[in-house]
Amino acid sequence: MGSMRFVHPSGCLPRESVEQAYLAGYDRIPWRVRVRQEADELLVERENCDSGNLYVPWDVNGYGQITLATASLMERPEPYSLPIELARGKLSQLRNQTAEWELIGVEIPAKVREITSEALRRFGEATCSQQGEEAACEAAADTLRLALDAGHVLAEAYASQVLATRRETQPEGVDSFVGAGLGATLLDENTSARFLETFNAACIPFVWREIEASQGCFYWDIADKQIEWCRRQGLRVCAGPLLVLDPWQLPEWMSDFDGDFDGVVACVSSYIQAVVGRYQESVDVWICSARMNSSDELSLSEHERIRLTARAVEVTQAVAPDAERIVSFDQPWGEYLSRSAADFSPLHFADALVRARLGLTGLAIELNVGYQPGGSPSRDPLDTSRHLDYWSMLGVPLYLAVAFPSSSETDPLARRHASVQIGDCGPSCQADWADRFLPLFLAKPYVRGVLWSQLRDSEPHDFPRGGLFDARRQPKEAVQRIAEIRKKHLQ
Repeated sequence: MGSMRFVHPSGCLPRESVEQAYLAGYDRIPWRVRVRQEADELLVERENCDSGNLYVPWDVNGYGQITLATASLMERPEPYSLPIELARGKLSQLRNQTAEWELIGVEIPAKVREITSEALRRFGEATCSQQGEEAACEAAADTLRLALDAGHVLAEAYASQVLATRRETQPEGVDSFVGAGLGATLLDENTSARFLETFNAACIPFVWREIEASQGCFYWDIADKQIEWCRRQGLRVCAGPLLVLDPWQLPEWMSDFDGDFDGVVACVSSYIQAVVGRYQESVDVWICSARMNSSDELSLSEHERIRLTARAVEVTQAVAPDAERIVSFDQPWGEYLSRSAADFSPLHFADALVRARLGLTGLAIELNVGYQPGGSPSRDPLDTSRHLDYWSMLGVPLYLAVAFPSSSETDPLARRHASVQIGDCGPSCQADWADRFLPLFLAKPYVRGVLWSQLRDSEPHDFPRGGLFDARRQPKEAVQRIAEIRKKHLQ
């Protein structure tokens, strides 16, 4: 068994950060680790002795807690200085990304070079400080803040320049969509009006528990009206996910098939045939399944979950061959692998489906940012961008389903028992995140669409306070920001 040790200033690494720390290799897939805190030292143990990157949530002045990574580190007897190695890792990522985007023709703002130069100067002081550990850590903290500042300016420049270039070749706007999930109830008049001002696509949920509460008996009223409204308004229609192995998505009667894989396949096939058959002429994008990489319902093995996902795609293709067919994955960095016995990372799961040539036309990635457990820790634009580029290597279009909290207050309608890990979280924080990340997502040529997965906090939903309309059905600040982005960039 190998181990790495990291020293850090007292009190700067809370228990929650220790619990989420992990190591990964060059392929970015987390290794199984055992992490513990001993005084002011972080000890990370794993089965192999390869060089790797440590990922850990870290407080940065002006940014709150954000997951950062060191550069690739070899195992050695002496402990590493965690602040210095995190600064080295972020500075390296910044410089590499600057060089890569410059090679494809992005004009790097002078401000990026100025801030990067100052970050390098402070990093030199951190590594060569003669004034003791406290001064070195302070210089490393400044390096991190400056590198993140430069990264935000760089990402904004990339997004604006790429979108401007694409608009020149597509005068009517970039051919992608920005939409939101409609939820399980019909929209009121005010919400409908704001929705149409903001989005050019909608996602109809098709919750199995509500569609087929009794086996073989289907309830279509809400879905029929949602489909009719979308088509009347000229929205692009996404539907699903059809299959989600969550307790609030599965019908109660499916528990009778726990342990009977063939029975589960038969039930899933029958349900998907009924839904897709009814709406095959009205839906543009079918989300065949979601979160199968992380689900543990119905006692299914990983191989059975892959087979069940494949079956969902096959049935959808057979019934609606002309529509887009995608599969969605949550927790795309795969942080949960570091503490579980899973064999397939989200990327490996997706790769198996793409290689099987089932008729899959794209993949969706869920970015439920700032939630634990079940979500993804907050990351900066450069790290997020590079990870999406990594997923794009599978060679199929990507769709993104996103959520970000507008408050850290208790949410009685949230079905997932997740906590919000965004400091000073509020409506403006949610709006700023949308303003910063949505243009970056839309600038990626392989991203076909972005969906805000939760529209309203006033009805049951997955993650706390992640809707765009509050519990009083009033729009939050993010709604106007998204509307401006859509008007500026999309058809």
